[in-house]
Amino acid sequence: MFSIPEQFSTATKSHFNSQLELINSLTAKAFENVEKVIQLNVTAAKASFEESSATMQQLISAKDPQAFFAITAAQAQPSSEKTLAYGRHLASIATGAHAEFTKTTEAQIADASSKVSALVAEVSKNAPAGSENAVAMFKSAIDNANAGYAQLSKSSKQAAETLEANLATATSQFVQAAEKTVSRAKK
Repeated sequence: MFSIPEQFSTATKSHFNSQLELINSLTAKAFENVEKVIQLNVTAAKASFEESSATMQQLISAKDPQAFFAITAAQAQPSSEKTLAYGRHLASIATGAHAEFTKTTEAQIADASSKVSALVAEVSKNAPAGSENAVAMFKSAIDNANAGYAQLSKSSKQAAETLEANLATATSQFVQAAEKTVSRAKK
């Protein structure tokens, strides 16, 4: 049978190692997602540069102002579609990162919670007589912390869903505005 201080020492070391693993995992995921965003931006910049060069060549070769404006109007629709695609891709990266962070964090907290619950159960078995009230208060504190985490997790998910809905609405409004602009330019 272990003494209570040894149990807490072992639990503290285990918790510290778990927290370190969580930090390392989240940091690695953050760098992966930053890398995705950088790659997206580099790809978009290259494509934009190539398209701008091609458009400039077309504009320079325009024979009259009507041809010049026709080329300009023709570029509005593809540009808005590419901007929308970029926004969707960026939103996809952000949504994926959020899902990865949530999954990793929830798994870590569930693991830590089960370890703490096991420690509390073990300590309560070996607790000296008369310490029932202290053990009950400790269990209550653990239960309250778990309930707080559950509420925080629920609120975070709701916030992410609201953000995604707002992004979808903004994207839809941008598409409508771009389509109106293009149809006006064609007239």
